[in-house]
Amino acid sequence: MSVFFYKTFGMDIYFFLNCFFIYSFFGWIFECIVMSYEEKRPVNRGFIRGPLCTIYGAGALGVYFLLQPIAEHKVLLFLAGAVLATVFEMLVAWLMTKLFGYFWWDYNNKPFNYKGVICLESTICWGVMTTLTFLFFQPFVEKLVNIYYAQYGKVVAVAVLALYCIDFSTSFYKAFNERENKVSEDEYIDAEEQYQ
Repeated sequence: MSVFFYKTFGMDIYFFLNCFFIYSFFGWIFECIVMSYEEKRPVNRGFIRGPLCTIYGAGALGVYFLLQPIAEHKVLLFLAGAVLATVFEMLVAWLMTKLFGYFWWDYNNKPFNYKGVICLESTICWGVMTTLTFLFFQPFVEKLVNIYYAQYGKVVAVAVLALYCIDFSTSFYKAFNERENKVSEDEYIDAEEQYQ
């Protein structure tokens, strides 16, 4: 597994996981700031209870490794990042809707949105963030990981992964149960209305 990761990504799996969780943490901070500003109150964002938005970890590292061949072409990088991240956002919304009956964001109040799932503003944001990932974010994240990696990198990766898996499992279970309860309540209300 480590050999595969190193050949594919140029880093071992533990280094990859450390980068993934750092991006996820910074994504959580970004989301909390943006949503707290928009809603005029403190908002804790993310699917899990912990301070991680893993869609940012997956998105950042996904575009970073997929778009390596065009890294030198900044306009193409911006456009490809905008499109890839928007498609990813649509797929995540579709999957969440299938699993839980709803997704965790709503762009209906944004101009040029499609069913509240995607909007022009976020697409442009993803393009900018993709470009910044290549210019600043990835070098910064790698420098950050290198500070502690030699001594603690593997332990941190395994510990955070274990905590994340527990948090994700319980959050998934809770969200899935909420959907089941909502479906049962809706069926109950529909049945009551039928007999009135």
